[in-house]
Amino acid sequence: MTTFVDRVELHVAAGNGGHGCASVHREKFKPLGGPDGGNGGRGGDVILVVDQSVTTLLDYHHSPHRKATNGKPGEGGNRSGKDGQDLVLPVPDGTVVLDKKGNVLADLVGQGTTYVAAEGGRGGLGNAALASARRKAPGFALLGVPGQSGDVVLELKTVADVALVGYPSAGKSSLISVLSAAKPKIADYPFTTLVPNLGVVTAGSTVYTIADVPGLIPGASQGRGLGLEFLRHVERCSVLVHVLDTATLESDRDPVSDLDVIEEELRQYGGLDDRPRIVVLNKVDIPDGQDLAEMIRPELQERGYRVFEVSAVAHKGLKELSFALAEIVAEARAAKPVEEATRIVIRPKAVDDAGFTVTQEEDGLFRVRGEKPERWVRQTDFNNDEAVGYLADRLGRLGVEDELMKAGARAGDGVAIGPEDDAVVFDWEPTMMAGAEMLGRRGEDHRFEAPRPAAQRRRDREAERDEAQKEFEGFDPF
Repeated sequence: MTTFVDRVELHVAAGNGGHGCASVHREKFKPLGGPDGGNGGRGGDVILVVDQSVTTLLDYHHSPHRKATNGKPGEGGNRSGKDGQDLVLPVPDGTVVLDKKGNVLADLVGQGTTYVAAEGGRGGLGNAALASARRKAPGFALLGVPGQSGDVVLELKTVADVALVGYPSAGKSSLISVLSAAKPKIADYPFTTLVPNLGVVTAGSTVYTIADVPGLIPGASQGRGLGLEFLRHVERCSVLVHVLDTATLESDRDPVSDLDVIEEELRQYGGLDDRPRIVVLNKVDIPDGQDLAEMIRPELQERGYRVFEVSAVAHKGLKELSFALAEIVAEARAAKPVEEATRIVIRPKAVDDAGFTVTQEEDGLFRVRGEKPERWVRQTDFNNDEAVGYLADRLGRLGVEDELMKAGARAGDGVAIGPEDDAVVFDWEPTMMAGAEMLGRRGEDHRFEAPRPAAQRRRDREAERDEAQKEFEGFDPF
């Protein structure tokens, strides 16, 4: 049964915003109390948070579909809907978030680091919020915006200062078990270690972490064995430690050749050339291993490696190795640039940025793209003529009709607002604004208007009578 997973594809969906409410206040002896529809609640976000107690992505391997709750719709009496609850997903330290194309979206390192993987939709406004001096009693409300959804890939890259690399059964697990309090599985057969093991080492005043990476073999960078699956776990380390078996029983292998093979795999994987290397000649407690270590040590030193002879079983050479690693780790930490205080960067929009674009496609269709018009379309109830007119007014004020005319759109041309897979398509009429105005003072209710003075009502009646008389006198039945 799988107990360690370091790469998963996660399907996330944020909550939808709740719909606004179209309601009119009703009260005894006060039948026209005005609009009182509340706003819809915001949909919940899907948030990834680094949690030090989490060490694997196993939970998401078994349950890859995660969804936040929706916002509640608004109600009458100016009662707003409840916001959806955010879905917080704990991930291990060192998790990288990518899209399906492999682009890095976030690198989550450090306890409490967060990333919003899917943002919840905003709630729709109720008719009380849409009321104005011109629109005293809107007969519609805005719909809630759907929450974001999509697929993200989570990759775990172990956060360790030191990485132990080498062939299977070279003694990496034994070494980490004596350098730290880690208790990895140790056995006398290849590929005993199937998951990276982490240990904490204290050397003087320096405390650092050490990782035992599962055994590498020729072709690991191309996916052979377990190498490719775990090579990513050495990317964050400050120093690479080659653990070489000086007492191998395989006749076609020797420590120097093993070193060359592993170095070639690291080179092909890429991105590790700048990491300092240390060579550990392990199992020198065995007579043949001690003899072989003495033979190859000069050659390795000529190549520029610092060489340590150790025995995990006999606890030989461990103190020198531990302090040497601490020294390199301390130097690497000191060389890192000091993080500056967070600065708030304000990037105002260009003065000529309309907030949308109008393009004509090959089939003659005009497509409108932009955050505002696309959101407004999703918020519109197209079964309500008043709501459609309100959308027309908003698009007109934004300048969409003017841009369509500049782009060469004519009456009857198809216009789509939104992306290809989720767009509203309609036949455009250049008189959209005129038609919207003819729907007239929509949302207004003359019953809410103040009564006209008696003299004004009399003059209006006289003007209507004179107009009717003129029409009658000019009527000729023949």
